[in-house]
Amino acid sequence: MENRLQQTNLRDQALEVLKLRLISGDLAPGQIYSAASLATELGVSNSPVREAMLTLVNQGLMEAVRNRGFRVVPLSEKERRNIYDLRLLVEIPSMERLAAMKGKVAARKDEFSRIASDIVRCAKKGDIVGYLDADRRFHVGLLEILENDQLTAIVENLRDQARQYGLKALSKSGALVKSAEEHQPILDALIAGDQKLTASLMTDHLGHLVTDWA
Repeated sequence: MENRLQQTNLRDQALEVLKLRLISGDLAPGQIYSAASLATELGVSNSPVREAMLTLVNQGLMEAVRNRGFRVVPLSEKERRNIYDLRLLVEIPSMERLAAMKGKVAARKDEFSRIASDIVRCAKKGDIVGYLDADRRFHVGLLEILENDQLTAIVENLRDQARQYGLKALSKSGALVKSAEEHQPILDALIAGDQKLTASLMTDHLGHLVTDWA
């Protein structure tokens, strides 16, 4: 688990921790987990953890098992392919729009270059949780430049549903570093205003969802 939770909004913090563990595969598909045991690991009472797990139920990521706890809902190959198709439909045109707004992206070049470096650093260390956090900050942060909260929420939800279980295996094989190194070229294409290259790089990048990240 992540560090013990100490701040005020424990439910939101617990939800974030559980999402990261679920997406990375630390919470395994088909396995049942109790709110009490997870709460003990986090150093908080059962209530915020249970509320967070019920939120994951509402999002379709877990299901309640009476008198036992919560089971991680497995993701079928068809569901993964559907998520991939949706992300292509939503994110590729959005990134092309961003390339047409290259000035706004260029103004934050240093910020996103640092995040891209963080992604590579985490990949090299085998830090899956850190990788996912930095990857989210990169992609969602770029989309936030478009100032469309609904778009950002949709992409975040799709990312959560994708559950990139294969990242651990990629980390051990060294292939995760190669994937991590794709972020800086995407940023460079955006800053250059090259819509065609941006779309091509993003399409290849999202392709990991249905190949080696599955």
